[in-house]
Amino acid sequence: MDLALLRTFVTVHRAGSFTRAAALLGLSQPAVTSQIRTLERQLGHTLFLRRARGVTPTTIGDELAQRAAPHLDALVEITEPGLCEDSGARTLHLAGPPEFTAVRALPALTRLIPQGLALRASFGNAEETLEGLAAGHHDLVIATARPRGGLLTSTPLCDEEHVLVAGVRWAARLGPGAVRHGGPDVLEPIPVVEVHESLPLVTRYWAAVFDARPAATGTVIAPDLRAVLAAVAAGAGLAVLPRYLCETALEQGEVVALLDPPVPPLRTYFLAARTGTLGLAHIARAQEWLLRAAVDWS
Repeated sequence: MDLALLRTFVTVHRAGSFTRAAALLGLSQPAVTSQIRTLERQLGHTLFLRRARGVTPTTIGDELAQRAAPHLDALVEITEPGLCEDSGARTLHLAGPPEFTAVRALPALTRLIPQGLALRASFGNAEETLEGLAAGHHDLVIATARPRGGLLTSTPLCDEEHVLVAGVRWAARLGPGAVRHGGPDVLEPIPVVEVHESLPLVTRYWAAVFDARPAATGTVIAPDLRAVLAAVAAGAGLAVLPRYLCETALEQGEVVALLDPPVPPLRTYFLAARTGTLGLAHIARAQEWLLRAAVDWS
């Protein structure tokens, strides 16, 4: 049996779509359809049921995927080191949130550059970057949501602690312990600085710490947490920020933590790849390096 047919079959099984599998394989959609039909004729069984949106594997298709996929992935893992040596530097296409990718991930991965790794980074939210990963635009994605389905695989990378902060002037107006004793009501006069009109970080913090929804709307909206931090430090109002991002500003007194809850809100980052691609040496090496670096990201 032609291994290329099995490779196409496993890719379709993981992608759930002939069109998406074609993009991942660098083939046309008719070519993928033709290969699957050829494989079905050879086996004498239908492997996929065609739906209005994508395909669903039959029970025979599921069984074949379970038996074939590990061996195909192992073959890629065996052959890839030689390919890397012959082709020189390999490029890793990484995507994730702009702040975390810039402050955490890229500095960690630059240590692999002397080993022949080239880097290309792009930014976006979890939905955008995971869709791009599924479509083959990225090799690794750092996301705040765990991907579903068999096409993508993920590993928890690290937890991010969120801190309620304000500029020095606003903190002085409130006074020490004001939020601890007065709750969220004492914060209503303070302008809110956020990354989006929906106030995603503030809303999550209010729900976790105060068991309430914020009453205020955003006064300053900037789609980058580094800009949010700069605005808060300049006196624009309050914000909820990752501790790693505002730690230096807290230590230098540029911003002030308004509350130290017993259980601070956390957000988990996941490191995602397309299933099977961790057999590629440069992707596996980058994943291992990020997981190793994340041990110290607290």
